[in-house]
Amino acid sequence: MGKSDLLVELYSNINTTGALTFSSKALVNKMLSYTDLSQAQLVVELGGGDGSITQGIIDRLALDAELLVFEINPSFCEAMKKQFPQKNVKIICDSAENLDAYLHGRKADYVLSSLPFSLISKEATDQILRHSKNALTPRGKFIQICYSYLLKKLFLKYFSKVEAKFTLKNLPPAFVMICQ
Repeated sequence: MGKSDLLVELYSNINTTGALTFSSKALVNKMLSYTDLSQAQLVVELGGGDGSITQGIIDRLALDAELLVFEINPSFCEAMKKQFPQKNVKIICDSAENLDAYLHGRKADYVLSSLPFSLISKEATDQILRHSKNALTPRGKFIQICYSYLLKKLFLKYFSKVEAKFTLKNLPPAFVMICQ
């Protein structure tokens, strides 16, 4: 699936993708600058989309680390399975609500998300954020890309510390929320 096909899929499913464009390289770099993926053993990505964040993660990830990527759009899942055939990368075509079913008791160093929480039901949001918090190691971080600073209040319900960073280098400009 080419970039133009992915864009058609993006616009066709705006309610689940929650984005007008894919994340810019600058936004991905900003998000990942708050991680040390070279030391991570298990990383979870919520909302794989076109794979732009996934690629950034893989570029920084140790070869013996594992990456679980959740994506609910079947077209994106198929494209990502072809794009990322590495054995340590698992593309999971399922809702992030079911995160705990795939961890098998393991803890993640990072949960990196671009999910559109403004468009997700309160019940699903609660389940995703609770599971994400519980999935982290004691020093783990939940890092979220979002377009509204107001979401900081939502994340403070689940995490005791939330930092908001802003970048203009994305269309539209975005926030990166670093939650611990």
